[in-house]
Amino acid sequence: MWGTIIALLSGMLMSIQGIFNTAITKETSLWVCTGWVQLTAFVVCVFMWFVTGRQAVGGLFAIDSKYMLFTGVMGALITITVVKSMASLGPAGASMLIVIAQIGMSYAVELLGIFGAEKQPFMWRKVIGLVIAAAGIVLFQWKK
Repeated sequence: MWGTIIALLSGMLMSIQGIFNTAITKETSLWVCTGWVQLTAFVVCVFMWFVTGRQAVGGLFAIDSKYMLFTGVMGALITITVVKSMASLGPAGASMLIVIAQIGMSYAVELLGIFGAEKQPFMWRKVIGLVIAAAGIVLFQWKK
């Protein structure tokens, strides 16, 4: 139950953040907005680190899969691509395509068992679900 509530909250926050970031970008620049997002996220993380306990930061460098440390770079790229897509497609259109891309990529990761994910068997019903979701986007965006 908590997982569902947290996932719904995450989706709502991502949509609102994308709208906010797009508005900030219009009044500043893409790089100023992205830098602000990353800086304020860092400040929140440092604060929470002090409040919740001080696990060793050096543990980052003991991670086996060093390529996973590029997650911050991905965070910046996510901010940039969300802003660009929302400015071009609007919040609803961009959000729908982003979610479809997330589902498709996540399913591919599960199928291949990469990045530490447990390998899952291929299931047609999941592919059909993804196709139906994509068809929903077409229907939602349909103009006359």
